[in-house]
Amino acid sequence: MSFSDFLGNARVVTALRGMLASERVPHAMLFSGPRGVGKFTLARMFAQAANCERLRDDFCGECEACRKIGLLADTRPLIEQGLAQRGDRPDSATVERVPLLLETHPDVWAIVPDPVRPKYPVVRPVLHVGQLRAVQRAAYFKPQGRRRVFLIDGAETMRWDLANIFLKILEEPPESATLILLAPNPFQLLPTIRSRCLQFSFTPLGTAEVEEILRASTKLRPEELKLAAQYAEGCPGAAMGLDLEAIAKLHRDALAILERAVELRGVSDLFAATAALAKSQEIAFENILEVFYSLLTDLLDLSSSSTKKVLRNPALQRELETLSKKIDVAWINKAVEGFDVLHARTRRNINRSLGLDAVAISLTRPSMGTKKSISR
Repeated sequence: MSFSDFLGNARVVTALRGMLASERVPHAMLFSGPRGVGKFTLARMFAQAANCERLRDDFCGECEACRKIGLLADTRPLIEQGLAQRGDRPDSATVERVPLLLETHPDVWAIVPDPVRPKYPVVRPVLHVGQLRAVQRAAYFKPQGRRRVFLIDGAETMRWDLANIFLKILEEPPESATLILLAPNPFQLLPTIRSRCLQFSFTPLGTAEVEEILRASTKLRPEELKLAAQYAEGCPGAAMGLDLEAIAKLHRDALAILERAVELRGVSDLFAATAALAKSQEIAFENILEVFYSLLTDLLDLSSSSTKKVLRNPALQRELETLSKKIDVAWINKAVEGFDVLHARTRRNINRSLGLDAVAISLTRPSMGTKKSISR
């Protein structure tokens, strides 16, 4: 196992190896990109390379340090173990007093949004002040190996009033520690934090690369591999353990809402469909919004004059083509703007069902003048 096994985003890998080879490692980095694109995996590989006992710009995967840090490849048992230490129903004081810290090697910590409870996790896990303060203290400890590395996953979930804890570390960085912040969008973090991090943007992988990763790490059949790679949209991590039937149903249900909004088959039916989707416990609401964006992207592509149309939802091509003939570009733009507002407001714990209702009802009277097209 080495950096060569990481597929995609080769320029980021090259830059990280160059830092290690020259021993000029920054005190803070920000990895941004879609969920499941490989940000955490590459951050963990960097931590292994920074502490490998045999290599400098790579990691062997066999020495004690590499093996211990490599246990972070699957964080689920570590999270379960950390939550079990608090009991089934910890109070807020316990959550802060016993922060969720994933540590398999003395010099490498992974900090993830805290689900709080093992059996009934919170709907939206966030980073807590206890976790941030623990990092603040530990960052200045002398490493037992070569370098202390802290992987801060879900950095966008930290409250902005708590981000000042991180600013203290970034303004007076320890020489022997590196913080790697992971977030889908860098602009979800405070500008003062972004400006103090070396930023790397991760791009989605090609479908063939996603299929190769899934073939090596899953037991999916060939036809399932292709379908999972399509739904992953360039993010192999999003396809791991994917319930293909459930995700296919989610895409169909989301498309049905758009269809009902255009045709206005009855407000009660429309609201029933949005409520069922918004209250789903199996799929995060942010992922539901991403499905809507995926469908709108296909509708925009079908409305363009481009002859080459590569749809994100090929299984729904017929339905999408039918819907694209009933709408125009102005309707798509209005839909995107509505979902953008809803996405931004999810951080404020708004009623998601009502928010989705508002977007859907705003699309029931599209401007159906002369249909516009986009040339690419």
